[in-house]
Amino acid sequence: MIALDAVAVRYRRQEHPVLNGVDLRVAAGERVLVFGPSGSGKSTLLQVLAGSIPHSVHAVLDGSVRIGDGVTEASTVVERSPVIGMVGQDPAAGVCLPQVDAELSLVLENAAVPPSEIDGRVRSALRLAGAAALEGRSTAELSGGELQRVALAAAVVGEPPVLLLDEPTSMLDARGVRAVRQAIDDAVRETSPAVVLVEHRLDEFAGDAGTAGLPERAVAVGDDGTVLMDGPTDAVLSANAARLHSLGCWLPLDTELQAITGREGRVEDGTFDDFLSSCIPERAEAEAETAGRPLGDAVLTAVGVTAGRRGAPAVSRIDLAVHAGETVAVLGANGAGKSTVLRTLAGLLRPLAGRVEGDRPALVFQNPEHQFVAGTVERELVYGLAARSIRRLDVQGILTEHRLTALAQRHPHQLSGGEKRRLSLAAMLAHARGVLLADEPTFGLDRRDTVAVAEVLRRTADAGRAVVFASHDLRLVAALADRVVVVADGGIAYDGDLPGLLARPDLVDAAGVHPSRLLRWFAARCDTAAQLRAAVTAVDRARVPS
Repeated sequence: MIALDAVAVRYRRQEHPVLNGVDLRVAAGERVLVFGPSGSGKSTLLQVLAGSIPHSVHAVLDGSVRIGDGVTEASTVVERSPVIGMVGQDPAAGVCLPQVDAELSLVLENAAVPPSEIDGRVRSALRLAGAAALEGRSTAELSGGELQRVALAAAVVGEPPVLLLDEPTSMLDARGVRAVRQAIDDAVRETSPAVVLVEHRLDEFAGDAGTAGLPERAVAVGDDGTVLMDGPTDAVLSANAARLHSLGCWLPLDTELQAITGREGRVEDGTFDDFLSSCIPERAEAEAETAGRPLGDAVLTAVGVTAGRRGAPAVSRIDLAVHAGETVAVLGANGAGKSTVLRTLAGLLRPLAGRVEGDRPALVFQNPEHQFVAGTVERELVYGLAARSIRRLDVQGILTEHRLTALAQRHPHQLSGGEKRRLSLAAMLAHARGVLLADEPTFGLDRRDTVAVAEVLRRTADAGRAVVFASHDLRLVAALADRVVVVADGGIAYDGDLPGLLARPDLVDAAGVHPSRLLRWFAARCDTAAQLRAAVTAVDRARVPS
């Protein structure tokens, strides 16, 4: 079904190719997982298959592409559309109609499906993607996660022979991740498409099943754009565990611990108990570290806030005080109102009731491209700053800290998803405001950059600024957050520490999260939030033995 031979992609004015000598075969009904560090060319590979490279994105393509009997590298995006269903990294960019059901109907109308069949197939696709409740909704009013569900439904509704999925779970809550896995399984069972799935968060995608919850075949891509290994998923992960961990890839938990300890096994059989136990500090030691970081005064306050758009409340009764030096995680299911709360705190949405007081925050958008305004990475970093602020700013130091030095003269829109995310965060930090708001600051990032972002945000808080971030990533929350706020049922359902939340299954479900096996192992053995934070951080920072 899919055949790539010696495919290489190079952007103009870029010294090294993004992809280099890639050969790939994918048969009908086969599921292939493609993973690797940020910037390794995974999304570029999907763009080659979809035809946007070289027909829409200006890049040089070498090698041959064949999909089915009629598609070659010369085929345009439009010519490929009947055989390809795709979910891109930015689902909003692929949604063009104002109503959810119309978005899916358009796919079927373009394929000349009889009108009498369209409504039933639209509802079936929405159910498959866990989005049945979104039928008839306005696409402009959907959250990022809800748009991702709609994009998945639109990709499968036409029953295409090829499915290309670029991090389809990046913005989803725990239910959404399960829905994606089920939708892929159902599509393969019913119509046998060739599936190419790009994913970073392998442990979350696999769930408690471990590697058995992943596609049966995997392709590991190195940071030089070459294929490291292609084969059965278990074999690819096991044989390359240490190298993939060193490259900064997220791995299933057992594979991650294998890379760190050199042992093979599962958490449940006790193989890694001694290493994990060594990550937990004594309670007094952990509490002493926390005591050394006293919080300052409240720098941002919401009093009786009702927030929403066009007079339609999304959340109400929001009372929240954020203090200097504090890191607050905002959790909630897709559509609960997390982004609405952040935009209201940032002043981008006017409260429908109540008031927001305090410092003017900087906001890192959920979609980085929505805030880019300059023509190069370097200029984006300093955009909007006064001349005297720019003179004081260590631009080269910021580029180095966020792994952007080699990209300084690239256009922000030409970066990979992870690179865009790093740039958006760096640009907002450069403004040095007293409060930083970040909407899903690590989605699309590999393990190396997720850990780096967590450390940057922690240093930001330690320097006396307040950090508020929305996330579905409980591992990040455990390593970073002083407080956890759960937005559910139109208001704040919980405001406290993470262990307190994990002790309440009803609140965990309302928050739209699923504690990983690692978090459950530590939570059962840590007495305090400080111990839990230190333990998760120790695993994040662990290196492969030389």
